[in-house]
Amino acid sequence: MIEARIAELGSVVVAFSGGVDSSVVAALAHRALGDNALAVTAVSPAVATGELDGARRVAEHIGIAHEIVSTDELARPGYRANGADRCYFCKSELYDVLAELAQRRGYNALLSGANKDDQGDWRPGLRAAAEHGVVHPLQDTTKAEVRELARAFELPSAEKPASPCLASRIPYGTAVDPDTLALIDRAERAVKALGFDVLRVRHHGIMGRLEVDAADLERALADEHRITAAIKAAGYRHAVIDPEPFRSGRLNAALVRPAASR
Repeated sequence: MIEARIAELGSVVVAFSGGVDSSVVAALAHRALGDNALAVTAVSPAVATGELDGARRVAEHIGIAHEIVSTDELARPGYRANGADRCYFCKSELYDVLAELAQRRGYNALLSGANKDDQGDWRPGLRAAAEHGVVHPLQDTTKAEVRELARAFELPSAEKPASPCLASRIPYGTAVDPDTLALIDRAERAVKALGFDVLRVRHHGIMGRLEVDAADLERALADEHRITAAIKAAGYRHAVIDPEPFRSGRLNAALVRPAASR
């Protein structure tokens, strides 16, 4: 039982984004350890506007102690270079910060929300987790099962779509910088304000290319002028709507995935 395994750790810090995976881990940790579980949310220029507020709401619903820390992944050359291993440098920064907090405050372990489905994707961040001894309570639990648990716990994030860091909208090999992250954030907020929830604005220099969920694609194309105008008002010179629907991990599709790097 997952709760029992967490209880054996004695005290934990949960890497808590407020997404469904980390929310379930936080709920399980709170049930198992009560005040000996702490959820910690990292903020940086790569975190989309609104994500912190969402994390706060979920933590309050769970009842778990919740703190905010700042991370500086942009100070890491490997992150800014935006190679295929960018997430390794991002997670290394996160776990360095959380490990220091845990050691200083006397917590025994770090927990993440990585689930069974993550093992089949390109996840260099898992290598950083292994280097820091991070425990993954959901490693044998599928994403569908995680959502079932979230619904059972009545978590506000139960149906929340994935929301990876803003750098995931930038093609590998294109440098990451604060201005580009802010531009992407403004463009995505502008489209969300028009009534679209599941989307990505992919950054291609002076052009922003919008991907929306399959269920919303016909509606988006019918409102193309207003949507592209909103993206351009956010700062892009050109904007288009991708005729193919949004698919998570699209930029990873062409990567070679050596098993040792997963």
